[in-house]
Amino acid sequence: MARFDLTDFEWSVISPLLPNKPRGVPRVDDRRVLNGIFWRLRTGAPWADIPSRYGPHTTCVNRFNRWRKAGVWDRLLDGVSKAYDGDVQMIDSSSIRVHQHAANAQKKRADPVAWVVRAAA
Repeated sequence: MARFDLTDFEWSVISPLLPNKPRGVPRVDDRRVLNGIFWRLRTGAPWADIPSRYGPHTTCVNRFNRWRKAGVWDRLLDGVSKAYDGDVQMIDSSSIRVHQHAANAQKKRADPVAWVVRAAA
């Protein structure tokens, strides 16, 4: 088990929420694939750089996209939030750094809200 892999408690919460439609070939271990998806999301690395201990990166990509379209991730987040009684911390996009080329970009036009504030003062 790697440092940030799912714990047994987390897996016990998540496993019943996963889709279970057996079609022809048995699926690869869901826990291993989820750990690979979470590794990729946590690091921001390309899908192809997922460590081999999580299986083929194509499996992780395909399952991530398929579950996104099916709404599985919404159910998982709701289930984990309920298991922790709403005491879950998440990150939002406001903490993401801007690319270095966009950091010093000049504004093309004035902010219309700033004009309204100045006119009211």
